[in-house]
Amino acid sequence: MFTKILTRNFDQPDLHEMEVYEKLGGYRMIRQALRRHTPEEIVQMVQRSGLRGRGGAGFPTGIKWGFIPRNSDKPTYLCVNADESEPGTFKDRHIILHDPHQLLEGIMVSAYAIQSRRAFIYIRGEMAREAAILNDAIAQAEKKNYLGHRIFGEDFDLQIQVVRGAGAYICGEETGLLESIEGKRGQPRTKPPFPAVCGLYGCPTIINNVETLINVPHIVANGPEWFAAIGKDPRNTGPKLYGVSGQVKRPGVYEFDMTITLKELIYDVCGGLTENRALKGVIPGGSSVPILLPEEIDVAMDFDSLAARGTMLGSAGVVVIGEGTCMVRVARRVAQFYAFESCGQCPPCREGTAWLHKILQRIESGGGHPGELDLLAEICDNMKSHTICPLSDAAAMPIESYIRKYRAEFEEHLSRPGCACS
Repeated sequence: MFTKILTRNFDQPDLHEMEVYEKLGGYRMIRQALRRHTPEEIVQMVQRSGLRGRGGAGFPTGIKWGFIPRNSDKPTYLCVNADESEPGTFKDRHIILHDPHQLLEGIMVSAYAIQSRRAFIYIRGEMAREAAILNDAIAQAEKKNYLGHRIFGEDFDLQIQVVRGAGAYICGEETGLLESIEGKRGQPRTKPPFPAVCGLYGCPTIINNVETLINVPHIVANGPEWFAAIGKDPRNTGPKLYGVSGQVKRPGVYEFDMTITLKELIYDVCGGLTENRALKGVIPGGSSVPILLPEEIDVAMDFDSLAARGTMLGSAGVVVIGEGTCMVRVARRVAQFYAFESCGQCPPCREGTAWLHKILQRIESGGGHPGELDLLAEICDNMKSHTICPLSDAAAMPIESYIRKYRAEFEEHLSRPGCACS
């Protein structure tokens, strides 16, 4: 039985109030970090813990922190990516709504580790309630001098600022996020240089996802060996949040280690599908990842096991699809989203996403032409690995998987108008 770590206090009333958070042990871990450890020691602890980024790419967090130049004459910034805009993903919003001070403490410990004195929380503009909760939590911390100058009497200063975006999916990409904070159009930058060397305002910058950062204080409090022992695979350590939606009886955010299988998550945790319908497919990590068929879901929900199945953990936004759902319509809706959200900077993405949507819209309406499935596959192939950021790949990979795994359904749409699933 897994014991909750990150979400263990979520049922506590008024957890967004500092007094409640502190009674439950809050802000103890930042005190411990400041008084017992040097910044370098914390970076090493995070490296030894095996913590990988929880935003999608799964890059080792401690290694990323180690890229920050030492003895730079420029300030170092910490940017928190709370621009949770991947369709099917809502775990970070859940954290902010229920336990904002845990995020602040995670930011504080992480900022101390990378020797940053200024942190920015970049949050979607639509998340007005969440932004207000964060601003209130920051005000509470500032009132008690937990933020500002000489925090807890130690030689550490930190300011945290909430920055609201304007609802652009592309700003979830780390360099697009930096451009937006700087007041520019949210278009990704060419890399290198990477943000750790030349990021916000041309200064060394670390960008981490919300869920990633709330793990850091627990590593400092309990040790990297404790964290690394959670789970059975040294490359997939620590607790993980999964946001399950779609046609399941009990959708929601669930915390487990990464040994839980997708099948267990759907049937044992979420109670199976609504109306006891048969499973048709599962998107395991948000709209940008390839879909899995029912016979493929007995797989551990970790980075490497899913990669071996030809998909990704991604944002851990699990979308469950039952029988009776038109996969052509699913593909068209996904393509529509990416066509709308492309920033237009790279032609393969700008043109490719628009073509995918146009062709799929025509196929769904019964006006498709023979050979268009092969044309879609060719467009997807040309969209991958030819752009500045991964949005083009994120649009192409799921469409490829839908056509490959449900080809008969697509061909049926080409042979006659209408949809047999209707």
